[in-house]
Amino acid sequence: MSETGMAGDTEQGAGPMTLSRRRILQLGLAAVPAACGARLLAGALTSADGAVRAAEPAPDAPAYDPSAHDWAFVIDTTTCIGCGRCVEACKLENHVPEEDDLNRTWVELHVVADDGTVTVTSPEGGRFGFPADDAAVPASIRAAYFVPRTCMQCENPPCTWVCPVSATFRTEDGVVLVDERRCIGCGYCLVACPYGARYMVPAGETTPKGVSGIVDKCTFCYHRIMRGMLPACTEVCPVNARIFGDLIDPTSAVSVALTEKRVRVMKPALGTKPRVYYTGLEGEVE
Repeated sequence: MSETGMAGDTEQGAGPMTLSRRRILQLGLAAVPAACGARLLAGALTSADGAVRAAEPAPDAPAYDPSAHDWAFVIDTTTCIGCGRCVEACKLENHVPEEDDLNRTWVELHVVADDGTVTVTSPEGGRFGFPADDAAVPASIRAAYFVPRTCMQCENPPCTWVCPVSATFRTEDGVVLVDERRCIGCGYCLVACPYGARYMVPAGETTPKGVSGIVDKCTFCYHRIMRGMLPACTEVCPVNARIFGDLIDPTSAVSVALTEKRVRVMKPALGTKPRVYYTGLEGEVE
């Protein structure tokens, strides 16, 4: 199999980028140097020294009307370089605990061997990239790509069915949230979520809402989008792999992406109807 370059050298919508094992290791898996040197999107959450920081809300933002919006994500695995900036930005913006296995968003490396076997790794949630000498990469592979993960913000969310106190609910603009005042920490929704997108907040100095013992998950940075801002993970992505927008607006980035790209959702057979769409996935990702 011939080696290819980064995802930008592949045909858009044609499927995952295919890399030899040697090429993956040459790229250091995460291609962190490329991410650090790339020009960030306008308004990225970075300070002068390059550190990720929390963003300030947009001034004079109009009153938010949820009925006027319908939010969704398109995640392009053909461009994601696994740099982990999205994970770091999310932890900072949303006060997510430092533990490696507690994340609102994380990044996985999916490696498809020639026999079709898929190996998935996510060291420290992909927050610090991926090691260049990863022993999990098989000697002979068919494809490899990074897969950013998050809450799928399902139209038909099983987490809301099982909550005994209606603490988890879906908003009018399509975002599934958790009401920390109602959540009793029973964990039913953790079990019901087929995407592993929820975690229980431990006691500690850093908690997303200042409350431990409740469930937390991605909210599409709801506090930001209500103010006309992008989710933190989207702003810091150096390669525009995370495309967020309003489906009601046909000119929004996400509407355009859904028109131009070949997309699919994870686990479509479950009927959850995710609002996070992926390009470049090989087969149905479990």
